[in-house]
Amino acid sequence: MGALVDGSDPRTTADLLARLDALGIAHDTLAHPPVFTVDEARTIRGDLGGAHVKNLVVRDRRRRMHLVTTLADRPVDLLALGDLLGVAGRLSFASEERLLRYLGIRPGAVSPFAVVNDVGRHVQVVLDAGLLTRATIHLHPLRNDATTTIATVDLLRFLTAEEHEPRIVDFDGVRHASPDRGSDCRGAPPRRSARPQDPHR
Repeated sequence: MGALVDGSDPRTTADLLARLDALGIAHDTLAHPPVFTVDEARTIRGDLGGAHVKNLVVRDRRRRMHLVTTLADRPVDLLALGDLLGVAGRLSFASEERLLRYLGIRPGAVSPFAVVNDVGRHVQVVLDAGLLTRATIHLHPLRNDATTTIATVDLLRFLTAEEHEPRIVDFDGVRHASPDRGSDCRGAPPRRSARPQDPHR
């Protein structure tokens, strides 16, 4: 894996878990085969309770990046999301290169934990308000062959400690241009509603 935008090496899963320990955050990590889609993750988790998520990394016309985490079954439409975030112009998916340079992760491993690598504070975290109704949350720990469970309130603590205060957004009642076509774990839905577009561009 390449260097971050500042030239430093990305933190690893072991580094992340050590950071959680240092913050006094209890965590439990389950190893599993690599998953790339919400449907694949669903087969792994079984009846595990708590908040299961989908994650998107998008950028706006001003090249600002947004890491958006919603409930796994939440329809997400980029046109509606842009309106919800109040950004001008179209949103586009962050490229694989940007995921590596700014968050130190590869497609499939996106989660709010990745801000541990955002040394320049280039990424705004956006959380679905619905997540806050769940006691626990399940997230990839910088890789897509493992899932780490922590208390949802501890995710907020972690983000604050990493100087990434999240923007909490209410997705309920958002109208979408077309039905959600499914979503993957790579940082974006497989195609954009209304105007299809390749992920990570």
